[in-house]
Amino acid sequence: MKARLARWLCSVLLSAAVCYGWPASAFAHAIDSASLSLFEVAPGRFTVRFQVGSETLRRELEAPAVFPAPCELRGDLLDCGRVGLVGPIGFPWLEGSMTKLMVEIQWLGGARLLRVVSPSSPTLTVYGIPASAGVLSLWPMVSDYAQLGIEHILTGFDHVLFVIALTLLVRGRAALLATITAFTLAHSLSLAATALDLVRLPTPPVEASIALSIVLVCAECLRPTASLTRRAPWLVAFAFGLLHGMGFASALLGIGLPEQHIPTALLGFNVGVELGQLGIVAGVVAIKSLGRRLDVERVWPRSALIYAMGGASAFWFFERLPALFGR
Repeated sequence: MKARLARWLCSVLLSAAVCYGWPASAFAHAIDSASLSLFEVAPGRFTVRFQVGSETLRRELEAPAVFPAPCELRGDLLDCGRVGLVGPIGFPWLEGSMTKLMVEIQWLGGARLLRVVSPSSPTLTVYGIPASAGVLSLWPMVSDYAQLGIEHILTGFDHVLFVIALTLLVRGRAALLATITAFTLAHSLSLAATALDLVRLPTPPVEASIALSIVLVCAECLRPTASLTRRAPWLVAFAFGLLHGMGFASALLGIGLPEQHIPTALLGFNVGVELGQLGIVAGVVAIKSLGRRLDVERVWPRSALIYAMGGASAFWFFERLPALFGR
């Protein structure tokens, strides 16, 4: 009975892993695509570029969005006056559709905002909270960026596999706590330093090194003898955490940061990353505990999962290698 239940559990976990890692394009069903680009050409004035796959939809729409007051749309020019583009931008035409809208806003000062707006949440908030506002007024921004942080780590398969590999490598709760804390501290530091432009490294070597870090930790999981990684996993986690933090920063800079509240947005994004990371660790620990009770090792060896993660990471490494040479 235990063996049958263990086989069933392994089948479920394997199916879930395949579905999670399967390229989204394999299931993509292109209903429509749309993008809205706003480029500031003078203080408070933006050129508007709206592109949508359906010409019928374009003709039916009087305006691509409901802009906050006092913004006025005149043809392809959006005039928001002295206040600037601040507040919620609504896209009511997305409701009931399967369209996702890419929104890009660029300001004269160089700040940039990039978001994907979906039918389930057809509103985008552009933050312009004055410095004199209270701490509570910053909560919507923290919440928004925390959600982005959670989404990033849960959809970043390389980061997920690295956290899983660390959790499989370390034995004992105290050692695991120290290792995860070291990883958190390291990627928090490098995330902030990169986002604030204090440190800058090209993206291709960082991405390739992140993939290689998973391969190395998986190899340590399979090593039968003691090593520095096994004796001081927190040290290795801290070193690799610096690389992963730069990867997080690259994604965050692509999304964009509010010019007047960069530290607040950084805090929110980092909190989201930590929440997602803790969720992954808790899930792995729970599965390990259940596996020990069901004696899953006899049916599905732990090494099989580690080889699978290491193989996938090695593929990513070689896939990212040409970018180092500009190919």
